[in-house]
Amino acid sequence: MVNKTKLTIPSLINESVKNYSDKTSVVFAGEKNYTYKEMGEDINLLADLLTELGVSEGDKVAILSTNMPNWGVAFFAISVIGAVAVPILPDFHENEIKSIVEHSESKVLFVSENLYKNINQATANLVNKIILVDNFAIIPKETPAEHLNALCSSVPVVAKGYARPDVEEEDLASIIYTSGTTGNSKGVMLTHRNLAWTAQQCATLQEIKSSDRFLSILPLSHTLENTVAFLLPMRFGASVHYLRKPPVASVLLPALQLVKPTIMLSVPLIIEKIFKAKIYPAFQKNGLMRFLYSLSPVRKVLHKIAAAKLHKTFGGKIHFFGIGGAKLDPTVERFLLEGNFPYAIGYGLTETAPLLAGAVGKNRRLGSTGIAMEGVSLRIADADPVTGEGEIQAKGLNVMKGYYKAPEMTKEVFTEDGWFKTGDRGCFDKNNKLYIKGRIKTMIVGASGENIYPEEIESVINKMRFVLESLVVEKKGKLVAMIHLNMEEMEQHFKNLKVEAQQYIYDKSEEILKEIQNKVNQEVNKFSRIQQVILQPIPFEKTPTKKIKRFLYA
Repeated sequence: MVNKTKLTIPSLINESVKNYSDKTSVVFAGEKNYTYKEMGEDINLLADLLTELGVSEGDKVAILSTNMPNWGVAFFAISVIGAVAVPILPDFHENEIKSIVEHSESKVLFVSENLYKNINQATANLVNKIILVDNFAIIPKETPAEHLNALCSSVPVVAKGYARPDVEEEDLASIIYTSGTTGNSKGVMLTHRNLAWTAQQCATLQEIKSSDRFLSILPLSHTLENTVAFLLPMRFGASVHYLRKPPVASVLLPALQLVKPTIMLSVPLIIEKIFKAKIYPAFQKNGLMRFLYSLSPVRKVLHKIAAAKLHKTFGGKIHFFGIGGAKLDPTVERFLLEGNFPYAIGYGLTETAPLLAGAVGKNRRLGSTGIAMEGVSLRIADADPVTGEGEIQAKGLNVMKGYYKAPEMTKEVFTEDGWFKTGDRGCFDKNNKLYIKGRIKTMIVGASGENIYPEEIESVINKMRFVLESLVVEKKGKLVAMIHLNMEEMEQHFKNLKVEAQQYIYDKSEEILKEIQNKVNQEVNKFSRIQQVILQPIPFEKTPTKKIKRFLYA
């Protein structure tokens, strides 16, 4: 794909405003239309406000906001004046927010009304101005939350005609913090080229048309959503639709029918929950159904019927359902693949803006993350001569500039010949399709030196009946599986028994866990067998992108 436009965020949005002026840009689902032309005008006015507030080239501007059209306007306005956007995940604690604002030395902070409560006085004192994202009103210091809706927009009514800097491809565009914990801030520095090039190259895996409708449910401050579900559709004139409330079923289901999206991005947890709560139990409701489901030809027919219903639930028009951020449960992927649901798997990291590889259409294989994105080079370092497994390393125009204010940490993640070390262990098959085995840091070395990947054992556990999620850790030399059971499904299964349900299920859980342990140990290799199972009574604590916080349970 040849692109004559400079690979910068301002060039990307300016071209789209010119080429798709009358098309829908970013909107709340089912609400007033908002064209690319209108968006371009608002970007220009907000850029003028930032200039008047003294923000100039290289200055940092933080965005703490839930998803909304004005999030994108703020991001582009920051970029066109040559400043650096610092997106902050909405789920971060107020101490993490303070740490990020302080570490990044942000001069201005955009905040949405529903997250204003997370800005403490110490954070407010670090910045020159706080701007309400909802309407771009400057918030006077110490304004109570209940007074925010009385504030009026501070943007100029007419553009002031300020000169804009000539932003270069290698200029810093964004700093994304993968952790906000004090003393452990890791800000990933992404250049204009990193982001604009990745948005352009994503289209080599999946064509994007200006008629496409994206429904956004992941936080815009996460690189996956920011690049693939924001910059990518903006680059090709598509529309992006946002929800005013969190994407719980009662909000999401009506929105799907209203928007009828053609493209969506998700993390595995969302589709896994749908499968385990709504689809899989129907295949296990009685002995006959379980027997039929165990027969491969019948199972495939059942999967096609269920996947067709799922497609209708998603609005009936979806042709690309991208899944990334963590490993997808193999049982769920088999359902999607056999049911012919238009899913795709993406692999990447914040440090690679984020996409490195994708399994789309004919490139999908069960358990694979597909082929390298065009323009990206991947290699396996120090590959095991028997398994072919080693660390996945990457090169491409999407690889970050480094970690902000952390030259030593940056040096550690690059090889001497310039390859980025992903920290993931994987291998290629004969068709150059990539398979991820797990994080090198989570790998457990067995008693005889064997490499044990907890993620692989967890994928076997998670396909067992009644299991919602699991975590495998090493404790005192033993492999221990912590398992969170689907109590709702168990209640449904045992409801006809003439016993006190809750107590019976609690007593039964130990027996179920033991049965799961036996079944799993029959499926894994000798050194990956579980030696102890523990009931995890509540869901595991997760990151904003729905990955289990492993370090809390080690």
